Amino acid sequence: MTTEMDHGAGPDSGALHGLHRFLLIGKRRIFSYHLALYNVEAHAFQAIVTLSLADAVRDAYLADLEKNKDKRVFYSLFSPEHFPLADLKQGKTFKVQLERVIVKPDGSREFQKMLNGQQTDAVCRAEDVRYFRKLGGLEYPTYLTYLLFGEDDEVHIAHELAKKPNWDEVITITEPRNIDPTLLSKVPDITIESIEDPHGVVTESPLKKGQRYDATINGAGASISFKAGRQGWWNHTSLNN
Repeated sequence: MTTEMDHGAGPDSGALHGLHRFLLIGKRRIFSYHLALYNVEAHAFQAIVTLSLADAVRDAYLADLEKNKDKRVFYSLFSPEHFPLADLKQGKTFKVQLERVIVKPDGSREFQKMLNGQQTDAVCRAEDVRYFRKLGGLEYPTYLTYLLFGEDDEVHIAHELAKKPNWDEVITITEPRNIDPTLLSKVPDITIESIEDPHGVVTESPLKKGQRYDATINGAGASISFKAGRQGWWNHTSLNN
């Protein structure tokens, strides 16, 4: 059993070196979403990448996800290697361990090693980095703002991390309407103008599973619609600590 805080910087490493975690999102195309921490320099990044994973990791993740699809269970990759996250932008191969993330009634999380803790290679090419931003410099938005990403008809949204305190979440959306698949690779911001941003931390998602929402794709002048689906990550605690 481990916790999010176990992926901090090592004592002999620079401030930007860390033991990183990535949440696994999606099925046909598996996205890896970096577990961000505002107050740890090595992890003060919001990043979305697509890693090439070993078949054993992919198969175990998909099988376990199917068993727990209706439960609040997440999945992550933990890397035991210290490295600056920005190395991914130049391409990098590194070791990872697959984890099942159990959310307890008090909101705390337990990271359980899968595949007996087996370490396998994850490969990130420069072009696999879909989104990468250092935290800081973004004011709270007026309305709820998310990052839109995915591939084909499998689409996800991640809450854009502006000022702290805040909350981090990823949701797979269902029944999307008017979403141009060519925009997904650009990971645009979307704004849900029916919900004001709370300008702070919340303890549960403002988006309710099964409810339909209208949104605007910022910079594209396009309106879209979707239903909130399965939550693939949530953190309002260690993100801000």
